Amino acid sequence: MRVLQRRLADFAAARRWQPYHTPKNLVSALSVEAAELVEIFQWLTPEESVRVMDRPGAAERVEDEVADVLAYLLQFCEVLGIDAAAALAAKIERNEKRFPVPGRRTEADRSAPDSPDRHSPE
Repeated sequence: MRVLQRRLADFAAARRWQPYHTPKNLVSALSVEAAELVEIFQWLTPEESVRVMDRPGAAERVEDEVADVLAYLLQFCEVLGIDAAAALAAKIERNEKRFPVPGRRTEADRSAPDSPDRHSPE
């Protein structure tokens, strides 16, 4: 991802676009591109949406919009100094704690004083 981020930054720099690549402008462009991705799926049934990549014209449009969304997101991260991969990894970790798998006990549960799984020297 860092290679793509650097490539996008170099592309923008060669065209002297940096003055326009403010966080506000980039997040606005990201929003527009995400909406263009949504537009492809707008009137599809759930079943049609699952098979969208089987339709050559639609598949190409989806890939183009995904690329646009990712490009603007990476440029946004570049401008603000965000490591997108690290931010995602941290968010996944927080969500794993926030939304545990139903029925699966956590390490904190197992070490609780009244836990039958607790291994104590008693």
